[in-house]
Amino acid sequence: MIQSEADHSVFFRHSSSMTSIYLVVYVDDIVITGDDHEGITQLKQHLFDHFQTKDMGKLKYFLGIEVAQSNAGICISQRKYALDILEETGMLDSRPVDTPMDPNTKLSPNQGEPLADPGRYRRLIGRLNYLTVTRPDISFATSILSQFLDSPCDSHWDAAVRVLRYIKGAPGKGLLYEDKGHNQIVGYTDADWAGSPSDRRSTSGYCVFIGGNLISWKSKKQNVVARSSAEAEYRAMALATCELIWLKQLVKELKFCEPSKMELVCDNQAALHIASNPVFHERTKHIEIDCHFIREKLQSGEIVTAFVNSNDQLADIFTKALRGPRIQYICNKLGAYDLYAPA
Repeated sequence: MIQSEADHSVFFRHSSSMTSIYLVVYVDDIVITGDDHEGITQLKQHLFDHFQTKDMGKLKYFLGIEVAQSNAGICISQRKYALDILEETGMLDSRPVDTPMDPNTKLSPNQGEPLADPGRYRRLIGRLNYLTVTRPDISFATSILSQFLDSPCDSHWDAAVRVLRYIKGAPGKGLLYEDKGHNQIVGYTDADWAGSPSDRRSTSGYCVFIGGNLISWKSKKQNVVARSSAEAEYRAMALATCELIWLKQLVKELKFCEPSKMELVCDNQAALHIASNPVFHERTKHIEIDCHFIREKLQSGEIVTAFVNSNDQLADIFTKALRGPRIQYICNKLGAYDLYAPA
């Protein structure tokens, strides 16, 4: 087995007969997959001989993630984990809401009375952070709430409770992966300019699809204050470009596919113009490193940029609090469904 250079927890082996084995390890939990069935049997026997291991059979549960496989595809969710959070916080009987964060709410430090037990807040946010592994729809709210771990107040706790009420509406929501007949890599990137009321920093958000299936996403506050919406969008583009380059290295290494030009999708014409314009001027010299980085990838042909209407911007859900119908629309596009909803 060869250790992946892109992800050190992944090991793989490609045989001369064009078959492959993939092994993912986390501490003492291991997942093995591939199309080399004889090689997988030998690998498991090797592990039995050298370690005290137990074969749990077909993958159904891994690190709190539930896995369901059928001819239609593979579904992953964290229903049991979500219900455990609701039970521990006494929210199992709460009334559901259709948004994880009120669009009219702007949280800031020292907003309200300090919590008597801040550790309870920190534990809850830590658990919500892990829930975002299969719940991209709560990534933005969790990212905002994570900014107040140092000294949480009652307003921050109330906002966290709202996230729990949103989860209560569909604790079994997860991601569906299916064969859509192509292996194209596409990244959507967006930014909310000066969204933080306390320091006016922007929020970057992106999501990446391989073969039409959501693989990676992030909602993150930017490290510096952006002087324009174009600058905020451009910094988000740089963040998404790093993810695209890493994913390309990973899929090539695993021989999952031979990626063609990766597409970077943005809804800001000014940011796209900066990426394609070889002339630096006074307004962009302070973001010159990001400019060089993205333009280098464009000129090498590794990525191509594309414009998308704001209504079809799927990364919108990672940069701002949205209304219920908008969240539902984007979730459907992301492949995030309530797997336990009645048919």
